[in-house]
Amino acid sequence: MEINTENKSLETQQIEIANFAYDLPDHRIAKHPLENRDLSKLLVYRDNEITESVFNQLSNEIEPGTKMVYNNTKVIQARLIFHKETGARVEIFCLEPLNPADYNLAFQATGKSTWKCIVGNSKKWKSGALSMPFYVDGKEYCLQAERIQMLDGAQEIQFSWNHDDLSFSEVLEQTGKIPIPPYLNRDTEEGDLLRYQTVYSKYEGSVAAPTAGLHFTDKVFADLDSKGIQREELTLHVGAGTFKPVKSEQIGDHEMHTEHIQVRAESLQSIVSAKNGVIAVGTTSVRTLESLYWMGVKILTKTENPKLLKQWEAYQLPQKYSVQESFNAICTYMEENEISLFNAATQIIIAPGYNFKVIKGLVTNFHQPQSTLLLLISALVGEDWRKIYQHALDKDFRFLSYGDSSLLMKKD
Repeated sequence: MEINTENKSLETQQIEIANFAYDLPDHRIAKHPLENRDLSKLLVYRDNEITESVFNQLSNEIEPGTKMVYNNTKVIQARLIFHKETGARVEIFCLEPLNPADYNLAFQATGKSTWKCIVGNSKKWKSGALSMPFYVDGKEYCLQAERIQMLDGAQEIQFSWNHDDLSFSEVLEQTGKIPIPPYLNRDTEEGDLLRYQTVYSKYEGSVAAPTAGLHFTDKVFADLDSKGIQREELTLHVGAGTFKPVKSEQIGDHEMHTEHIQVRAESLQSIVSAKNGVIAVGTTSVRTLESLYWMGVKILTKTENPKLLKQWEAYQLPQKYSVQESFNAICTYMEENEISLFNAATQIIIAPGYNFKVIKGLVTNFHQPQSTLLLLISALVGEDWRKIYQHALDKDFRFLSYGDSSLLMKKD
């Protein structure tokens, strides 16, 4: 029987965020990572039951033939701190590239690159360009930032530097700081350069880490491989909007941020071939996989803009297609348009009432109260999210980005 998608969408939009509150004392937020990545606690939720383990035993909790999907995005040193001659501090937070708009081209750019940014203490920056001198191998460089125009909640900033022997990626490495989450209430430290990055990160573009992946080590991967648990990678560049609090009373009034996806046809075919289902590593991987499914549906139904998934489209599109049909449609689209890399953007919000199409489970950390990430968890496990989070609080699990982990299997 066909689901009444219009009613389903409306019901989800009327969800009240106040129903997703819980008490998270500040001392339960992990301010620093553990010394060893894979020694974090692991909460396992399966068949309505909760058990505990250690992350380096993850391979014992997953069936052979399962395909685990990882987000291989790399966090950039997106925080640039300039000082005016008066001593005033102005912080520029790079969000996404505008010219060139392609992430790879933006990081390879020499001489100049234009970005959408958030500017802190902007009242102190009344006019003119900001300058930051820096040195590489004894050679002096100067990074300049110039405001071009105001954007919705942000600003367009053109960066330029005086020698074209450095790419913008190299400029950021020399001048920027890793943007650790604001709720850590501390400055970035040297250790964050390594630890706020997964060991499998490859493609620059995120301003926040896909933190579920922070627990993985070469040993964990070796154990998973030895037990026939397969892996596949895709890319979703995590935006600053992941920290954006839900201020509206109902979810329907909250505007989701846009995030950018990159995936190869071979990866889609690999995911479809999973013999025993798919487990996503992190909420970013969930959003990517589920968004790709709906983009395939848009291609099948000839809906406009198949490479953009708007916030509520997943609740309104036809539900009848299989994952194989959807992913094959993307592969055919790529072949017909001679595309080797499917670049797309998503605003998907996954909340109670969402019908998961691709995943059977999720590896994830413990999320903030009244957040869109907690809504996603509730969509996966139902009201048992309360039982799961209360157990984690009672058993001294560490919360948020540098905290402990969980393996959550979809509630039937």
